[in-house]
Amino acid sequence: MRLKLITKYTLVTSGVLLLTMVAFAVINVKTLKDVFLREAIHDVDELSETIIRTTHYQMLEDDRKRVYQMIEEVGTQHGVEHIRLINKDGVINFSTENAEIGTLLDKNAEACSMCHAEDTPLTHASTMNRSRIFSDRAGKEVLGIAKGIYNQPACYTADCHVHPREAKILGVLDVIVSLEGMKLQTGAYRDNIIVLTFVLLLLIILSLVLATQQFVNQPVKKLLEHSEHLARGELDHRIELPARDELGELARSFNEMTGKLQATRQELKLWASTLETKVDERTQQIQQIQSKLVRSEKLASLGELVAGIAHEINNPLTGILMFASMIQNDERVDPSLQDDMEIIVRETQRCANIVRELLDFSRESVPQKKLESVTRIMEKTLALVRHQPAFHDIEILQNYGGPLPEVMVDPNQIEQVFMNILINASQAMPTGGTLSISTRLHPDGEFVTTRISDTGCGIPPEHLERIFDPFFTTKGHKGTGLGLSVSYGIVENHGGQIDIESEPGRGTTFSIQLPLAPPDADSSGQDNAATPPRQDPDAGHVQAS
Repeated sequence: MRLKLITKYTLVTSGVLLLTMVAFAVINVKTLKDVFLREAIHDVDELSETIIRTTHYQMLEDDRKRVYQMIEEVGTQHGVEHIRLINKDGVINFSTENAEIGTLLDKNAEACSMCHAEDTPLTHASTMNRSRIFSDRAGKEVLGIAKGIYNQPACYTADCHVHPREAKILGVLDVIVSLEGMKLQTGAYRDNIIVLTFVLLLLIILSLVLATQQFVNQPVKKLLEHSEHLARGELDHRIELPARDELGELARSFNEMTGKLQATRQELKLWASTLETKVDERTQQIQQIQSKLVRSEKLASLGELVAGIAHEINNPLTGILMFASMIQNDERVDPSLQDDMEIIVRETQRCANIVRELLDFSRESVPQKKLESVTRIMEKTLALVRHQPAFHDIEILQNYGGPLPEVMVDPNQIEQVFMNILINASQAMPTGGTLSISTRLHPDGEFVTTRISDTGCGIPPEHLERIFDPFFTTKGHKGTGLGLSVSYGIVENHGGQIDIESEPGRGTTFSIQLPLAPPDADSSGQDNAATPPRQDPDAGHVQAS
């Protein structure tokens, strides 16, 4: 999985920020907790000092009842859990918990261990050393401070009771307060810190993402897209990056490099195009000349062979046809033989038609051209074939592209071309179909294009290259394979082009392009040229479907 630059940058930055802010939050919460704890110790110590000072004169007067009442009153304040007076012998003289009054504390107890941890008890200890944090019987966390009651001159000279002058400590005031309030404040502060940390982290991440997307990711993406265009050879592409920073300088360098590459490639193309164009033109000319020579040689050889065979076959066919007709009309012939004689006459006529086609193919006719409308020639052709039985189940769609310029053609020969293709289309749709005919001006304005499309069975791809070859047919014994070959020669003699497109099962489309007449063309045409014989439209067609 490929991570984007902005994703990796955001993840790394977020991780660093998260660790930093978590460390900051932990240190901050710990510091705050220490501050709260010092403040609590100071407040409890101040409370202890206040109790000792406010009860000082009552103690001098030995008014213990009043002292205990005052301590009891202080013990009812919120947060004060426990207050007790401990004498120098460890006996609890007074406590807000009556059950422990008069009991003796062990030196290892929490209230005593701070000063009695060593063999010689401490007479003075710092506030922090006199404080302790522990859990009471209810499981709540509490803070206790033991404050010594020192033997002052007013104490050992008072009349109420006598303390030895050498005694330093008369007793201990032990005050225990709850730390639940501090815990709640610390917890609330910690929660606020956590929420603030994540909010700040989210805001910083969003800011980094937007800034990275705007100033880094988008420029880098444009540079990558430009590199892909260059890899595909699209040297006209440029980077739109107005930033005035390192990426902007890099983009401008890319644009300059691309411009230089484009100029260099254009120079190379310009240098090579002349040579390529000349080579291509000469190659095409040679191929066309070679193709025409091969075709001319093939047609000339076939024409000589066909002419000789046709002349040799024509004479016996004429005799057979004449005597068969005479016998058919002779009354002496058995009537049961009339059908056989009719078949002989029909097939002999068919052979004669084939011979005539062969003779027509062997002759090289010169077109008698004149200005004529392609649409008008097509209409005349359709008038001849429309009512034939083969076209009864075929729907003919005509789409003529408005008024088209006339072309210089031999109408009879072009009509023969149209006739051959239309008959082929009807034979490709024996059960009916759609025949579409359209005419239009070629986009280059030099040709008029006629398209004839059928919805027949189509032509296999392996037959398309040979479709215009003489004697090539896909109809077996039903055709001579000369119709499209003759049509190809006619269109070529007119300076045009005939193309075919076909898909098996979908149909076939013939495109005939005939050149427009030059501006100085003679509308009378070539009157001195002999009109070639018309080919029978019902015979000799390759099945173009």
